[in-house]
Amino acid sequence: MKVKVGVIFGGESVEHEVSIISAIQAMNKIDQEKYDIIPIYITKDREWYTGEMLRDIDSYRDLSLVKKYAKNVILCCENGYYYLKQKRGLLNKNISDIDIIFPIVHGTNVEDGTLQGYLQTIGVPYVGSNVYSSVVGQDKYYMKRIFEGENLPITKFTWFYDYDYKNNSEEVLKKINKLKYPLIVKPATTGSSVGIKTAANEEELVVAIEEAINYDNKIIVEEMVENLREVNISVLGNYENQKLSEIEEVISNNKFLTFEDKYIGNSKTKGKIGVKSYNKMFPSKGMLSASRKIPAEITEKERKEIEEIAIKAFKCLGSSGVCRIDFLIDDKSKKVYINEINSIPGSLAFYLWEPKGVKYTELLDDMINIGIKDYKKRNSKTHSFDSNILAEYRSGAKGMKGKLK
Repeated sequence: MKVKVGVIFGGESVEHEVSIISAIQAMNKIDQEKYDIIPIYITKDREWYTGEMLRDIDSYRDLSLVKKYAKNVILCCENGYYYLKQKRGLLNKNISDIDIIFPIVHGTNVEDGTLQGYLQTIGVPYVGSNVYSSVVGQDKYYMKRIFEGENLPITKFTWFYDYDYKNNSEEVLKKINKLKYPLIVKPATTGSSVGIKTAANEEELVVAIEEAINYDNKIIVEEMVENLREVNISVLGNYENQKLSEIEEVISNNKFLTFEDKYIGNSKTKGKIGVKSYNKMFPSKGMLSASRKIPAEITEKERKEIEEIAIKAFKCLGSSGVCRIDFLIDDKSKKVYINEINSIPGSLAFYLWEPKGVKYTELLDDMINIGIKDYKKRNSKTHSFDSNILAEYRSGAKGMKGKLK
């Protein structure tokens, strides 16, 4: 009997469309001899839909057709089994049962622990990082504090809330100006370089801050690395076992890798990556659109340092499944800095595994198996007691007062 995998994607996120591309790439590569694939699309207004049409990228050119022809559903647990149930109608019939959920989502309101918390609350098995590691994997401030506590090399930074800036911008700017220009300003919880700008002086800093607070209430400001080279590596596993992908160097004409570099580029890729079949399949190719060198042209010392830091970061955040970890290298000083982790990276970073001989189908299979193991481990722990103290509770007048017997 095949395992029924519900692939969740979309959501109320600025990375909504990127999630669709990543999910369709994955659904086309999941082993259909082992798994039944049930697409579950979350619209920008948080409605859930399922239907075979959702596996076709062309369906999303007109989202009104999705709502018209796909089935509006909710995820339910009944007697220990999980179902997609029709949301509207007199019968509210079951559409499909689900064995495990595979979230392929990016950004706030989905990748940041919000979706994982819902899945864990109802008890359904799911693939990838749990609530805690998803939260810190999305919030750059929390992430940096943990990296700092683990003595991992990070750039100097500060942070503030939009409220602080709106009420006392002079004080916030004074704190930021203790850092060395040029600076990079980021919304703390967005991804895909959304809302990020650089600043060479205070005038540009103000513009960058005003852009960032459009996307988040918490803002990070970091010193930029001089003579910058950006390299990425992917980690597969959980806190017990980890495997490392090939390392890539991402190429940009900008001061940092922008949204356009990542998703609307010319897909100029050097090295053996095996992506030709995707070029015909997708007008936009997710992270395949970025220009990159695989493997990265780095020294053996740099490679070992990146690999060691990547494992430490993955473990200290409690990550699971496939993550991509981004690094910054000062090409002059050869100093390596960890930048951030992506708990559910664009295209699931499969292009970093193919040079290691791991096909995308195998990678997805590994991720599902890790998700099943994580679920069994969670269920092996004690989360509640077989007792009910309320059975001994005596209520007072009108239930407003009470005491234990």
